[in-house]
Amino acid sequence: MTPLRPRARLLLAYALRLLAQLLLAVLPVVAWAHEARPAYLDLRETAPGQYSVLWRTPVLSGMRLPVVLQFPDGVSNVREPMVQELVDSLVERRSIDAGSGGLAGKRIEFVGLQLTITDVLVRVQTADGGTTTTLVRGAQPWVEIPAARGGPLAIAGAFVGHGIEHIFGGYDHLLFIFALILIVPSTRALVWTITAFTLAHSITLALATLDVVHLPGPPIEAAIAFSIMLLAAEIVRLRRGEPSLTARWPWVVAFCFGLLHGFGFAGALSEIGLPRGDIPLALFAFNVGVELGQLAFIAAVLGSLAILRRIAFLRSLERHVANAAPYAIGSLAGFWFVGRVATFWT
Repeated sequence: MTPLRPRARLLLAYALRLLAQLLLAVLPVVAWAHEARPAYLDLRETAPGQYSVLWRTPVLSGMRLPVVLQFPDGVSNVREPMVQELVDSLVERRSIDAGSGGLAGKRIEFVGLQLTITDVLVRVQTADGGTTTTLVRGAQPWVEIPAARGGPLAIAGAFVGHGIEHIFGGYDHLLFIFALILIVPSTRALVWTITAFTLAHSITLALATLDVVHLPGPPIEAAIAFSIMLLAAEIVRLRRGEPSLTARWPWVVAFCFGLLHGFGFAGALSEIGLPRGDIPLALFAFNVGVELGQLAFIAAVLGSLAILRRIAFLRSLERHVANAAPYAIGSLAGFWFVGRVATFWT
């Protein structure tokens, strides 16, 4: 192995120190981003212009999420709020009267949401049985209630968007796919591997969503982190020239772990909720969104690697980065695993 020149060693040391500082800065946010429980607002039209309201806000270390629900002017309480304190959240129930026009076309605000790292899931069910779901983020802390139920195209579009948002917000799923990219040598084999992974998680997602199979969420999340640790160990074995089951049969391993990840996707989909009468369409569209997100991530990673390999200085560091990658992946997955196992006793 050719020793690095003094200047290259200096630049490498600087880059590693900068990377360590960046990880220290973002690791707490990344670790919580996928774990943070969203607030939840459920509105059900019980009579023209009248709604039952369920407003759930998570509690962390005894502190309620500092977000205030604010209805538009003209909305009055038919039944005053009743608050129930649970272990991990506060649940507020009330009935409101929004007048003859109801809430259609009006805006509900979540004051203070922009100061948090969580989101709000909003589910609205109208008197005719139509259901809409919206994910509200801090960058836009309000939701406008749609005037009418969307057709099949609108429902499909919404759930494709939910699938894309979930895969890009699911850092553990993306890290698993990144580990597969490092293991599988060719693009063709990678396509077959990701296809097997998608087929597997589509099966368990459907079974869990339709209540055919039910598994508790915390153990599933911990097992997903553990699956990433196993892939990191496989990368190390491969780098050492040792036999690797994943390298030999990547699609088999991806399919087996995909069954596990599908239950994780089901947990996210259950929080969003499925529209009555359009469950098959919404489920299919969510899967399409997840697949599109995965393909976009793979294309971005492969494209970035191809560009970096054209830069002479970075190409000289490629081997060192490749050797460090599985340890970084395993360390982050191990951090998630310990944190998720710890929640079993909290």
